[in-house]
Amino acid sequence: MAHQLLERFRTAQVIPVVRTRTAKSAATAVAWLRDAGLRIFEITMTVPDAAALIRDLASDPALLVGAGTVPDAAMADACLKAGAKFIVAPWVDPSLAAPCQAAGAALILGALTPTEVRAALAASADVVKVFPASSGGGPAHVKALVSVFPSVAFCPTGGVEPGNFAAYLAAGAAFVGMGGALVDERRIEAGDRETIQAAARSVLGTAHP
Repeated sequence: MAHQLLERFRTAQVIPVVRTRTAKSAATAVAWLRDAGLRIFEITMTVPDAAALIRDLASDPALLVGAGTVPDAAMADACLKAGAKFIVAPWVDPSLAAPCQAAGAALILGALTPTEVRAALAASADVVKVFPASSGGGPAHVKALVSVFPSVAFCPTGGVEPGNFAAYLAAGAAFVGMGGALVDERRIEAGDRETIQAAARSVLGTAHP
């Protein structure tokens, strides 16, 4: 049975992957993107004090917040206790399943090849993150995976941007993860809110014409 969050992911079509060098930049990125209309965010564990940021964001009932680049079950448990509703890893780690199942959270595990997709599914992944999507073959690669695994929800991430994400959806992706195109730390540090929000509006306009 599909996880209850899958429909919400499909409806959103794009999930910003927030990966910055400082928690301040991450919080700013979320605030700007929220104002532009985005409501689901993946906060990666490479952000300093990521669990604390997840706790702050999860207090907003309008947001759905998850944790990304989660290295082990202990960190997954900490993020879930902080309010994360989904856990993401760009690899296959079967140990992440137990804390997610206990919390009712969605599990997104990374894969690139058919063998890795099977391993992710065996590890109880609700969604398979195709990573790195762009350098791994782009929309054509996703289309090939979908042809073999038509019932799997795929989320391409890595090199996905406003100009190509519609092609990933057309290839059969359930939704996409988008990092640098939406969370450009140089522009955030420069205070360039308009460019960041313009990118978000472009994505929303394409996703929901």
